[in-house]
Amino acid sequence: MKAFVLRSYGSPDMLDLTDIDKPVPGDDEVLVRVRATSVQPYDWHLMRGEPYIARLMGGGPGLRKPKISILGADIAGQVEAVGKAVTGFRPGDEVFAMPKQGGFAEYACVREAELAPKPKNLSFEQAAAVPMAAGTALLGLRDEGRIQPGQKVLVNGASGGVGTFAVQIAKAMGAEVTGVCSGRNVDLVRSIGADEVIDYTAEDFTRNGQRYDLLLDNAASRPGSAFRRVLTPKGTYVIVGGPGSRWLQPVGHVISAVAMSPFVSQRMALADVVRCTENRRNLLTLTEFIEDGRVTPVIDRGYPFEKIPAAIRYQEEGRSSGKVVITV
Repeated sequence: MKAFVLRSYGSPDMLDLTDIDKPVPGDDEVLVRVRATSVQPYDWHLMRGEPYIARLMGGGPGLRKPKISILGADIAGQVEAVGKAVTGFRPGDEVFAMPKQGGFAEYACVREAELAPKPKNLSFEQAAAVPMAAGTALLGLRDEGRIQPGQKVLVNGASGGVGTFAVQIAKAMGAEVTGVCSGRNVDLVRSIGADEVIDYTAEDFTRNGQRYDLLLDNAASRPGSAFRRVLTPKGTYVIVGGPGSRWLQPVGHVISAVAMSPFVSQRMALADVVRCTENRRNLLTLTEFIEDGRVTPVIDRGYPFEKIPAAIRYQEEGRSSGKVVITV
């Protein structure tokens, strides 16, 4: 099979499109013929091994060379074969998953416990946009943010992959939602259900006097002290990510915010979907939202499989509205 293999850290040029052996599923695994995948910050952080501090952390990308040789954390496709202990899937089933690696290939092995039936009303490309981004939004809002109907929720970075899902999921869970984005994306964020949209290039949302019960931060565009100003006294600040750097960010932003938590009345939390053990359950919840029309993936653009390096370059620019998907 063909796959993009990463042998050393670097730019998208380090991804080598080559022929490798098709994987063989273990007893509890399913072999999936990948029909679509997506690219996201998780992939290029692993590709570049940045921030460097992450290489020293447990579960990091690897100190001197990548631990993961085939990137791609989202997949949608069809079951090709199943291990002898698999009971819930059979060849031909249409599925999607967040295996955290392996999506940049024609085939991938996924544990049955991580796999879910593809939403019936989505194409493979739309389904591949869902797992990591929507899963992160759901985890941040429901589990870490403890969202309740009627609450006022602010989504900072509302036009990105996680943000477009967060706006819709928060609305689906009964919240009043304000999205923060650039002026060019105001109409998009309003079209997916935001009750109010703030153009951060025209207004400092941390100084407009508004207060929110929950802030989901995808952008890390202000220090934690500024975000505390927009929260109610018992509000919750959930960190998803933010701009990266070679050495520290966004890890530094996460550490500083969480370290502040014991000393303030507001809750500070981190939405870490990579370490979540309930991703299949979350995919099933997201499927309910999707199939009843409350959540729809926002696709910025698509690329063919052989153009994955170009797709990553575009995604690294940080200007995509919604998700960047790949047809395999």
